Amino acid sequence: MKESILFGTYTKKTSTGIHRAQLDTIEKKVTDAIPYIKVENPTYLTKSDKNILYTVSKRSELGGLSAFDVTTDNPLFLNDVSAEGAPPAYVAVDNARQLVYSSNYHKGLISISKIQADGSLSLISETANEGHGPKPEQTSSHIHFTDLTPDNRLVVCDLGTDQLLTFDVSDDGAIKQVAEYRSAPGFGSRHIVFHKNGKLAYLAGELSSEVTLLSYDQLDGSFKEIQTLSSIPSDWDAHNGIAAIRISKDSRFLYVSNRGHNSIACYALDNDGKMALIQLIPTEGDFPRDFSLNKSEEFLVVANQNTDNASLFERDSTSGKLTLLQKNISVPESVCVYFEN
Repeated sequence: MKESILFGTYTKKTSTGIHRAQLDTIEKKVTDAIPYIKVENPTYLTKSDKNILYTVSKRSELGGLSAFDVTTDNPLFLNDVSAEGAPPAYVAVDNARQLVYSSNYHKGLISISKIQADGSLSLISETANEGHGPKPEQTSSHIHFTDLTPDNRLVVCDLGTDQLLTFDVSDDGAIKQVAEYRSAPGFGSRHIVFHKNGKLAYLAGELSSEVTLLSYDQLDGSFKEIQTLSSIPSDWDAHNGIAAIRISKDSRFLYVSNRGHNSIACYALDNDGKMALIQLIPTEGDFPRDFSLNKSEEFLVVANQNTDNASLFERDSTSGKLTLLQKNISVPESVCVYFEN
């Protein structure tokens, strides 16, 4: 069986936008990625259940989101929602409310757009956060993630302020903050994933190279720390920053990518959700910004931004460990990995 993979990229060197590759699950190989959609700096992307692709984008001095109808083999550009300055860092779809959320790292903004009948976007609100942290990267708010909780609230990671914010969302896209969790100073909250039970979450700290297990209270949207573990060896003294975090569907294993140590850290999760590091495996490239599991979770693909390559791993569903199958898959400047199937 062949599965389609989209790669979001920077377009600072040779990339022209979103690239596409195929994973052959029988041959256990990934093809080199080829250009798919021409767009500037599509650094994060996702699709709606109506097969509309929403991607971060940049056009000249404007940054924002672009919408493409990909229901056919020829993607159709729908529209841009953009403003002066840097583009967002993350984009997520709320299919139930027909909303799209994006987070702007440089501006410290939560942006919400309404999905129109044809799949295009209309910006309806922007909410700014304020604050700072102790590290040089934390001089102001840097919102890195805006996505849904299991009970359909909006959760926001602010790397600049070490905050995790929870909002109620109305059907028309209005948000109201209901809770705030603050990590240890310098943690650098980047991304979060939830346990299948809806009561636990795993928060990636980019600046501290740590992952925190949190309890999540669906009554009030609050989080509390349970456990924090490092994603790198104790003797590692060079630069490192956690990037992506993923959890298996059965919530038995957790994975994070290390930029600097250039590895995937694999954790086994016990019946209480607590983490134990079981593997640190090299990504066979430099600066692994993102990775993703395919639908069956038999395979993991990681993109190494600085070396213009992706690597393919096979995943053992019993042990959770990864085995390298293929490296040097050609993908220019890739920073996002998205399985279409």
